[in-house]
Amino acid sequence: MPMSTYRHRTVATIALAGALTLFLASCGSDDDSGSGDSDVDLEATLDEGGSLTVWAWEPTLDQVVDDFEAEYPEVEVDLVNAGTGDEHYTALNNAISAGSGVPDAAQIEYFALPEYALQEYVTDLTEFGAEELEGTFTPGPWGSVHQGDAIYGLPMDSGPMAMFYNQEVFDTYDVEVPATWDEYIDAARALQEADPNVYIGSDAGDAGFTTSILWQAGAHPYQVDGTDVTIDFTGEETTRFAETWQQLIDEDLVSDIPGWTDEWYQGLADGTIATLNTGAWMPANLESGVSAASGDWRVAPLPQWEEGGTASAENGGSSLAVPEASENKALAYAFIEYANAGDGVQTRLDQGAFPATSAHLESEEFLSREFEYFGGQQANEIFAESAANVVEGWTYLPFQVYANSIFNDTVGQAYISGTTLNEGLLAWQDASITYGEDQGFTMNQ
Repeated sequence: MPMSTYRHRTVATIALAGALTLFLASCGSDDDSGSGDSDVDLEATLDEGGSLTVWAWEPTLDQVVDDFEAEYPEVEVDLVNAGTGDEHYTALNNAISAGSGVPDAAQIEYFALPEYALQEYVTDLTEFGAEELEGTFTPGPWGSVHQGDAIYGLPMDSGPMAMFYNQEVFDTYDVEVPATWDEYIDAARALQEADPNVYIGSDAGDAGFTTSILWQAGAHPYQVDGTDVTIDFTGEETTRFAETWQQLIDEDLVSDIPGWTDEWYQGLADGTIATLNTGAWMPANLESGVSAASGDWRVAPLPQWEEGGTASAENGGSSLAVPEASENKALAYAFIEYANAGDGVQTRLDQGAFPATSAHLESEEFLSREFEYFGGQQANEIFAESAANVVEGWTYLPFQVYANSIFNDTVGQAYISGTTLNEGLLAWQDASITYGEDQGFTMNQ
């Protein structure tokens, strides 16, 4: 999913013993591993063949695997869905810790990749010439897979945000599709007044969604300068988000059904969940998981904090990485290059995925595609515009996986107790600072 919007997760924490040393190395190393001199002959590797195990939840990879095996008949790929969010990372971390059962390639979201890189759990792909793909991907995703000169994954997609909405629901209840967050709250109230079983959206508390909306609001709660890390959830933009979203929680205007559950899919299908604010990778998931509502849904720009605004943010987006423990790294790299920079890209786009590749994002064929699921709408135009309007300057923590894992114990309490979002964000800030200090980072607030 993509990700990632975002699964309700309590992501398993990666042990960060020695993380400071690794982080310093990634920031200041004089290693010339990115020099571009790869001695690996990928064509010969593909001709020789072998078996690969790939762990990923992305549904469009099924066809990519079939096409890849057809083109390279000596290669057999076992595509495994080990779960989404916490289930996937828990399984991956357990395999790495056990030293057995580790896949040859794994889907890892951009926010999580730095932590795996810090632990040296994933392979620097410059060994296979990955730096030669410079310019292939859009700047955001390409930057997300880098640590210094090292490249720890190949971008699979990106997640510029949009609002997916059930047009049938809004028409039935004669409610205006919202263009701002204030209008979003008004629409939520109108839908509830018309039918108490219909909610504007579903939100049980999710770190990925929260950070994405803060990003769109112009907040910068995380600042990272080498080993100096600042966390500050007291800014004006953060407070504005918290106070706005608190209304949805206090008035029970959003459903508390966790995302990516059977009940959540059913709510999207039967119209009891009317909108979904998430990344542009979502169409493939709607088509496969909410097929009964095909033709009912549409896409609009993300609601704005200011009338007439265009600001957007990234939500989710994943790479395919090669674990350091893989016993078939060259073949694994050949597969992820095919999937993310070769013929597999178009295969995935044909199924509704959103590209991280510049050429596809800018192509007329991509922009003019009509989505039958969205009633023939050329939704990619909205996604591309969102990608161009992502607010600059956002930074994730170098231990974001851990921070996200404690979200439910801090911010998440606002959804189930009398704690406010502002109080929860401050608790998240304090707990994250304590953890960072324990790991050797210089923490500020």
